[in-house]
Amino acid sequence: MTLASLLTGALLLQQRGTPVQVLPVLRSNLLQSVVATGRLNAPTRIELAAEVTSTVLAVHVREGDHVKSGQLLVRLSDAEARAALQQAKAALGEARNRATQQATVAAPVTVQTVVQADAAWRNADSEYRRSEALVAQGFFSQQKLDESRRALDSAASALRSARVQAEANQPNGVESGLAAVRVEQALAAVQMAEARLARLAINSPVDGVVLVRNVEPGTMAQPGRVLLALSAGSTRIDAGIDEKHLQMLRLGMPARAVADAYPTQPFDAQLSYIGPAVDLQRGTVEVRLAVAQPPAFLKPDMTVSVELLGANRFGALVLPAAAVREADRASSWVLALRDHRAVRVPVKLGLRGIGTVEILSGLAEGDLAIPQTEKALPGDNVRQAASSLQEKGMEVPSFISR
Repeated sequence: MTLASLLTGALLLQQRGTPVQVLPVLRSNLLQSVVATGRLNAPTRIELAAEVTSTVLAVHVREGDHVKSGQLLVRLSDAEARAALQQAKAALGEARNRATQQATVAAPVTVQTVVQADAAWRNADSEYRRSEALVAQGFFSQQKLDESRRALDSAASALRSARVQAEANQPNGVESGLAAVRVEQALAAVQMAEARLARLAINSPVDGVVLVRNVEPGTMAQPGRVLLALSAGSTRIDAGIDEKHLQMLRLGMPARAVADAYPTQPFDAQLSYIGPAVDLQRGTVEVRLAVAQPPAFLKPDMTVSVELLGANRFGALVLPAAAVREADRASSWVLALRDHRAVRVPVKLGLRGIGTVEILSGLAEGDLAIPQTEKALPGDNVRQAASSLQEKGMEVPSFISR
């Protein structure tokens, strides 16, 4: 082979350019979405402990059980407390009976006592006056008058005493008040005994799921020692979204979530909270997504992948994001393949999907773009690599189709 032919071959090879992979601009339906990884979280974690030291008689739940508000979870030894409650109830019954006796028996009796004492006083007063007249006439001695005077004074004293007793037994009197106070004291003692008994039955304060069980029958429960832990409230997903997607977020935004442990069972969620500040260390915004109907397999602290679904565009010009340079800036551009040359083409971007962006201007359907993974620079002589999908006759898949 002559030197001239070698030079000619090299020149032809140079004209053809360096082979590069290319990505075509296609028309496809594009769903703008934001993808993030988060964790399943129950808004409230409730830890239950005993208030008194007592032996555990029974534990009615295990980890993973769904419980209702008021449901009995753990029962402690309560024989002594039940006996104390019965004693308090008996004392309450006695106090109420005494109050009833005071109102229906003692009060009427004291009224009648006043009537009798008043009659006795009137009789003694009449006797005293008659004796006084007869003594003045000389029929009775002074001793008879003194005896009548003592009888009158005694009757007057008995009348005053009867009136005081009757007044004390009236509905607003002292005895009635004391009877009412005794009933209140007995009732308070019953309530205290009931409260002590209630502390020996640990019930669920809310609807929830048992997360932790640290107790078994026969063990000793002590104040402050956690026996059970519950998760309560509606299920939610906590995630961090890159701050560059903040303008796309809106409350109520629908989302699809997938637990890493169950990748084939997606479930619906909804954006319910957007954090007010950006995390300086990670450049993310905290978001929360409510799960209205959580699947039964979900468990707290599960890792969950979330796709927040935004605007949907039908028949959009789309290009893989790998081919767009400086996509997060206003001056985005693409390195396009045109006439065996790498050409820098400014583009205007629209919606963004998962790994895909919408091209609003700068490129047309069928244009070829060189991804950032290729080592081509603007102005380089390049050609479409033989391994490109279209050159092999393979169908180029739609990037995002909804």
